[in-house]
Amino acid sequence: MLTIGYIGNGKSANRYHLPFVLQRKDKIRVKTIYDINVTHEVWKQIPDIYYTEDFNELIEDPEIDLIVICTGHHLHYQYAKTVLEHGKHCLVEKPFMENSEQAKEIFALAKEKGCIVQAYQNRRFDSDFLTVQKVIESGKLGDLLEMEMHFDYYRPQIPESVQQFSPVRSYLYGHGCHTLDQVISYFGKPDTIHYDVRQLLGKGRMNDYFDLDLYYDRFKVSVKSSYFRIKSRPSFVVYGKKGMFVKESKDRMEEHLKMFYMPGQEGFGVDLPEHYGTLTYYDEKGNYHEEKVVSEIGDYGRVYDDLYHAIIHKTAPTITAQQTILQMEILETGVKGLE
Repeated sequence: MLTIGYIGNGKSANRYHLPFVLQRKDKIRVKTIYDINVTHEVWKQIPDIYYTEDFNELIEDPEIDLIVICTGHHLHYQYAKTVLEHGKHCLVEKPFMENSEQAKEIFALAKEKGCIVQAYQNRRFDSDFLTVQKVIESGKLGDLLEMEMHFDYYRPQIPESVQQFSPVRSYLYGHGCHTLDQVISYFGKPDTIHYDVRQLLGKGRMNDYFDLDLYYDRFKVSVKSSYFRIKSRPSFVVYGKKGMFVKESKDRMEEHLKMFYMPGQEGFGVDLPEHYGTLTYYDEKGNYHEEKVVSEIGDYGRVYDDLYHAIIHKTAPTITAQQTILQMEILETGVKGLE
C-alpha cells in the first residue's frame, strides 16, 4: 500500500488528482491533506481523509510515503525541497519548477536522498494523444512527415486581465508544459526547435500565443496554442507518406470533471462516435480508405500507477528527470526576450 498526503486543497488536488486516486484504494491510501485553510466552499471534505492546517502533521508523519504538491508554482521549489529533505517521495503539479536550475537542484537532491520526485504530466494519458499513438503504430500513415498539435481557447479575458509579463505565468509555461511533454515523451529530444512566442496584446503583457516547431530529422512537430481562437483548431493532425489522421476534439476528462461527472461513473471521459478521429490512407495495393478510429480511453490516474510501481516495486519511473529538465529548458528559451 502506498500512503500519500497532499499540500493544497484547491482545484488542482480535488479536480485533477483525488478523483483518480480514490479509484485506486486497493493500492493507494490518501491519509492527509494540508492547507493553510482546509475549508473550501466548492470542495467538500472527503470521509476517511484527515485535513489539517498544521504542516508538521503532514511532513513528520512516518506513515506517509509520497507527498503531492498542488499549490501555486511559486511554492513548488521550496515545498519539494522540504519534502525531499524529510526523506519522502514527491509529485509536483505543473509547471514543475520556475526554471531549469531549480529543476536540476531538486532532482539532484532526490537522488541524494534516495527518493523519487516527478512532475505531474497527466496529459500523457489523454485519450486523443493515446489514439494518435495507436494510429502511428498501426503503420497505416507510412513514414511520418508532420504533426500539428493545438491547444486552443477563446478566453480573451485571461490575458486582458494581466497587466505585466511574468515567465511562469505565461501561456507557454501554463499549457505548453502539457503538449511539449507529450512530444518529448513519445519522440524524444528534438534536433532543433523554432520558437514563435508572442504577446498579442503588446509588449509588457501576458504571453498569450505560441507556435513551436520541433524537428526530428525530416519530421516536424508543431505545437500551437492561442487564447484568441473563437473556434479551436483540431487537437491533432498527423501526416505521413501514405495518409493522414485528424482528431478534431480533445480528451473529454477535463470536460466531465468540470461538470462534477467523475471517474467510476459510466462513460466518464469516453469519446462518443462523433468524437472519433478520421484516418485517411492508401493501402499497399493502392486502395483508398477513409475510416473512423475508435478513441483510446484516457486516465490521469496512470501517473499514480506508475509512481506506485516505482516506489513499491522499484521499477524505473516513466516520467524521467531528463524529460522534465528538457521541457523546462524549452519553456525558458521560449519566453526569453519577452518583457
